[in-house]
Amino acid sequence: MAIYLSRKEHFNAAHKLYNPNWSEQKNVEMFGPCANANWHGHNFELIVTVKGEPDPDTGFVVDLKKLSTLIRSKVISKLDHKNLNLDVDFMSGKMASTELLAMEIWKILAPEIPLLSSYARLYKITLYETPRNFVEYLGE
Repeated sequence: MAIYLSRKEHFNAAHKLYNPNWSEQKNVEMFGPCANANWHGHNFELIVTVKGEPDPDTGFVVDLKKLSTLIRSKVISKLDHKNLNLDVDFMSGKMASTELLAMEIWKILAPEIPLLSSYARLYKITLYETPRNFVEYLGE
């Protein structure tokens, strides 16, 4: 009997979408105001979903307090009030799209979740860039 458990965290970050191999005009045509030379920011919502069986001793798939601490220490602390293009080591040399950011967050958290609970594994990363724009990544 698998159950899915989610934890939501929040961070603010700036970025720009810009391909240095393209002209300024092509970047503006592709990314519009997201290619702004002076960056732009978002209030991101990160939802981390784990899948597993409840521990017979605790009834938990994973302790949510420990999951929150993990997410904050490994991910949020590196992203909050940062420039994704300039300040975040795991985004260095990558396009700072929400899609790639979600994939990088997966890479950080996937090996850590089983260390919190042998009953759990990372199932999905959901990352909201705006209230209407979000990505979901299942590690595929």
